[in-house]
Amino acid sequence: MASRRLLVGFISTCFLAILWPPFQANNASANSILKDPSVLDSEDRVNLSVYYESLCPFCADFIVNHLTKIFQTDLISIVNLRLVPWGNTLIAPNNSWICQHGPDECQLDVVEACAINKWPAVETHFKFIHCVERLHLMNRHANWQSCFGSTGLDPKPLENCYNSGLGYKLEKWYADETAGLNPRHRFVPWVVVNNQPLQEDFEKFVDYTCKAYRGNKRPEACRSRSLELESAASTPQVCYSP
Repeated sequence: MASRRLLVGFISTCFLAILWPPFQANNASANSILKDPSVLDSEDRVNLSVYYESLCPFCADFIVNHLTKIFQTDLISIVNLRLVPWGNTLIAPNNSWICQHGPDECQLDVVEACAINKWPAVETHFKFIHCVERLHLMNRHANWQSCFGSTGLDPKPLENCYNSGLGYKLEKWYADETAGLNPRHRFVPWVVVNNQPLQEDFEKFVDYTCKAYRGNKRPEACRSRSLELESAASTPQVCYSP
């Protein structure tokens, strides 16, 4: 089976989270691996960072049914979108990874980190990650390699990233970035707009992004919606940190 080529040798254990509500090596430097989140294509762009883990069902729902809006409208023209696939993963004393939803999540977090690195254009790696997360919502994440065919992307660069250990190094940088959040994340998806966490308001990221934009080329997506932010009506569905 093709998926067996991607070995997860660094995973030794896992834990299951309590969800609320209940859900029925490469030596390259950091600068050459990860883009500096403080550097924008334009000084007017809004930094939108999404901290998540691949098999959190609520992260998948956010990516597939909400975050995709920035590509369905012209909002992407003012956004510097960053996806950070680490989430609530823990590093044990023996340096093994403890992924919230098991070894498959550890594998897919690395796969998605490699996708971001090997296809740096946000439209391209988002297309692949959207496909993987959509399969998860359909209880078919084991078929994630079908996303190469459905997106038309060459699997070779991603496989090389994974098998060379580069994906592991990418995840270590994401782990450090996630651990350095201030305030610390309490759950995922954890959405940050220009260094300000939206916390329970994360599904209103479009409104917050539009309010944060200071440029002159205001997109239609911002002009055509009310920007009055209402208080969250209920506790959002998220994967809480242990």
